Amino acid sequence: MSSHRMIALGLASILSLAPALAQAQETITVWFTKGFYKSEDDALFAAVDKFQKKTGIKVDISLYSTEDCVTKSVGAVEAGTPPDLGFCTTYDFRTTGKWAYEGRLEDLSDIVNPMKSAFVPDALATTWLYNDKLKKKSYFAMPIQRQTIHINYWRDMLTDAGFKESDIPTDWSGYWNFWCDKVQPALRAKGQRIYAIGHPLGIEASDTFYSFLMVASAYNAQVVDEDGKIVLDQPKNRAAMIEALTFYTSINAKSCTPPSSLSWKDPDNNNAFHTKQTVMTHNATISIAAKWLDDSNNAALTPEQRANAKENYEKKIATTKWPNRPDGSVIPNLAATKTAVVFADARNKAKGKEFLAFLMQEENLRPFVEGSLGRWYPVTVESTKSPFWNAGDPHRAVVHRQFSEGTVPFQFVYNFRFTQVNAENAWARAMQRVMQDKVSPDVAVDEMIKRIKEIAG
Repeated sequence: MSSHRMIALGLASILSLAPALAQAQETITVWFTKGFYKSEDDALFAAVDKFQKKTGIKVDISLYSTEDCVTKSVGAVEAGTPPDLGFCTTYDFRTTGKWAYEGRLEDLSDIVNPMKSAFVPDALATTWLYNDKLKKKSYFAMPIQRQTIHINYWRDMLTDAGFKESDIPTDWSGYWNFWCDKVQPALRAKGQRIYAIGHPLGIEASDTFYSFLMVASAYNAQVVDEDGKIVLDQPKNRAAMIEALTFYTSINAKSCTPPSSLSWKDPDNNNAFHTKQTVMTHNATISIAAKWLDDSNNAALTPEQRANAKENYEKKIATTKWPNRPDGSVIPNLAATKTAVVFADARNKAKGKEFLAFLMQEENLRPFVEGSLGRWYPVTVESTKSPFWNAGDPHRAVVHRQFSEGTVPFQFVYNFRFTQVNAENAWARAMQRVMQDKVSPDVAVDEMIKRIKEIAG
């Protein structure tokens, strides 16, 4: 047989195998936020490995920082080159509702509906979104994990100030005055240059608007109704928002929070707490406590460092709920649901959905959520029953109790344009007007209302 004949036959054989080779080498592109802890990323990679072995589909997965993940995703969506599947932990705050409205997301009902009964209802409700192109609501996102807001304080610093935990009031005014007017002066009298409260005030921090909206809820300031209509301009809501803004900025006016908190970004209240610059802070996850749990298991640290971290986690740091509202009632837990999406313009969106459905299986999703060491809470009923949440851990027990009591969603669940309100941080800008520009809270609130209506009205 001639060499030309052999080459021709060889090429024919290769071409005949091409479809099978292409199928075997099929690839999906996946973008995720990088976890805070190695255990979180390890669980994700384990799920990816299982999926690849089961299906033969290669998962090209990239992990990005919290800010880079959403920024890169927005750019890719606008360019028409998104990944097949995206999960960034600020999609819900900033983009998911907007993308659904614009028709940029795939309908996930075919994978959501078969497992609908597995979800905690509050979590699933936040992914029922409106698509203006199709003129309908559907499940255009998948709930992955949840968060709500807590308070952390140092028990040993409280003791050093001469107080016991039982001394902490539960009423609104008494609670905040205790930290600012009793604990801080007591420690300052001992020569310690500390601040009682780590109070996020920076425009670039999502912690700022999360904490402020919790305070707004404490004062019963309703911003939108369930139809998405802005009601903040109604007299009772406007008055309540003025009270909330007056209170929130008063912590700074009393010099009860570090001066740097006016420009804090999200990690900064954590860092101030870890270095004991502050006694107490409010935070939208238990990442503060979880940091010390992670350190206690970190083989790269010395035995002494690990022992110190273990003591901090188990004994020195407390995680608690917020105090009661000014009217004496209990503040509802303001919760957010982190969402994964499959993009309408994705190259291989069908397989992206297949991987997402695989990830949502209990044996895959639970290790990923629990890998965050309690920073995120489950979206499935079965996972909430896990020993991870029910084995008496002092921090997770508080988180579990808060979610068990029920939650309320953010405004963007009812009106997706509030993702833009949050992205601009209209709430923090109103604070800055009071603290930096010295305008009155009522003027700042009126300016806030005007801007909110321009964006979301």
